[in-house]
Amino acid sequence: MTGQETATTAAETTLGRFTEWFRNRPTSLEFWEVVVTDRRLVCCFAGESFSAMLLRADMGERTRGRLEEWSPDEALVSEARNLAVPLSALDSLALTEGTRTRRARLELAWTDDDGHHEWTLSNTANGDQQRELVERLADHEAFSSVDVSTRTPRLAFL
Repeated sequence: MTGQETATTAAETTLGRFTEWFRNRPTSLEFWEVVVTDRRLVCCFAGESFSAMLLRADMGERTRGRLEEWSPDEALVSEARNLAVPLSALDSLALTEGTRTRRARLELAWTDDDGHHEWTLSNTANGDQQRELVERLADHEAFSSVDVSTRTPRLAFL
């Protein structure tokens, strides 16, 4: 599902999906997809590419393809690392647009029973920054209590 499509299942409407994003970890890159509904964000682990040359692989393509067919509930249970963030726990969602020298960043912050969490995802080389999706979420009633923003760096190297 792309950022423009919507699907409804059991009183939960899928508003879009942040696709082709990764999290930079100490020894690897974790590929993540974020399914956005009017009730929660479903963060889906899509694969991992390790720093060691022998272990390099983008395993995210297969998962990205499957997410097209899955409901948010099916996506959530498809991998043990997947997690759901209820919109009531989401503090902020911020997109910083990419430049010639910097990748776009998607910053998510939420507070739950385990404390405060902050994730920074970076856009892959083939990914779309999805500014339109962020702008639609900022105007959506379900995100009225979430700080949704888009930033454009003033200088190309920021």
